[in-house]
Amino acid sequence: MPNYQYIAMDGKGQEQKGRIEANSQQDAAAKLKQRGLFATNIQEARAGGGRAAGRSQAKKSARKSSRKSAMMLTTPVIKRKKLTTFTRQLATLLDAGQALVRALRTLERQAQRDPAVGHVIGDLADAVEGGGTFSEALAGHPKTFSKLYVSMVRAGEAAGQLEGTLNNLAIFMEKAERIRGKVKSALAYPVAILVVATIITTFLMVYIVPKFESIFKEMLGEDETLPALTRLVITASVIIKDHFIAVAIGLILLFLAVKFIKKTKQGAYVSDLLFIKMPPFNSLVIRSTVARVSRTLGTLMDSGVSVLQALQIARETSGNAVVSRAMQDVHDAVKEGEGMSRPLQSAGVFPPIVVSMVEVGEETGALPSMLTRIADVYEEEVDRAVEGLTAILEPLTIVLLAVVVGTIVIAMFLPLIKLIEQIG
Repeated sequence: MPNYQYIAMDGKGQEQKGRIEANSQQDAAAKLKQRGLFATNIQEARAGGGRAAGRSQAKKSARKSSRKSAMMLTTPVIKRKKLTTFTRQLATLLDAGQALVRALRTLERQAQRDPAVGHVIGDLADAVEGGGTFSEALAGHPKTFSKLYVSMVRAGEAAGQLEGTLNNLAIFMEKAERIRGKVKSALAYPVAILVVATIITTFLMVYIVPKFESIFKEMLGEDETLPALTRLVITASVIIKDHFIAVAIGLILLFLAVKFIKKTKQGAYVSDLLFIKMPPFNSLVIRSTVARVSRTLGTLMDSGVSVLQALQIARETSGNAVVSRAMQDVHDAVKEGEGMSRPLQSAGVFPPIVVSMVEVGEETGALPSMLTRIADVYEEEVDRAVEGLTAILEPLTIVLLAVVVGTIVIAMFLPLIKLIEQIG
């Protein structure tokens, strides 16, 4: 039976090295798992020349990775959807008994058609192969792996349950991606209608209205007073036609100004507060935010992350300045020895049922599972809120298009009606 050299993590997060007899690498990983060790690297023990060749190959890999990094103009990043797939595949390979480095190398080979993904995975494999922990390797790519991701992996390593943690992460990311996809699909139709309305309105104001204006001047004369609505539309048409570039630049500057204000601390807070208070968007915003925060807290605490660290990560990943401030209050209260339910209630953002369920979870000692249950409930509520928002926005956008186009048409026909009356 061949011997295998291994590097593994024990239940305290300490690195262990040694040799083990096994029929294959998978068998060696399974035996180490029975001992409470999680294998990060397993290689068949060979003579000195074999080990030297292995070290030489590792150096070649590192040099190849450095050359790839130098060739790239920007830091490679794995997109959200591909990161979800990578997490699920890595968890599956580790569950099948593969060592971490071998699983990463397998995924690196599969990502040959995507240089950015392959580069990041290759860097992770090189870092772990060089003796670093997986969480340290992930922290080296902050644009790809969030603090939540790194913290959960670090907790999984410390507990010797990395594959289980990656499974939880994959579930978390898949559900977040599903909610994001539903919101995008709900907004796609109204946005398309608004784009069409803008194009039609611009065409009418630039090409059609000026022609009607010249007709009115010829048939009614310069001294004839046009209806107020007609004068308003013609004035708007003149501004858009004669000062189109200035109007476009003004709109772009307005958009950039709003975007800049939203990036400021106070601006982001006011903007998010408006969305929380303003119907019909408030229902969707509150439900999706509660679902995200509850899922984040539940997943982190279930993976062994401390409550304070979990609250800090949930605050940073909430995606809402109002909720972020509320989570900071909860963090400060828990740090002083209080429970989570009272500051959650004082925030005025979380529904009473959420506060009650958190309080029950604290009293029964089952807070992580209670938070996961809250997330499940509110993710279903998000589905219903998206359907309701779609049902409202679709007719509203159609009515908006009808009102804009109808107003222009009526404004152009009012003088014609007056002309017909004069001819009669």
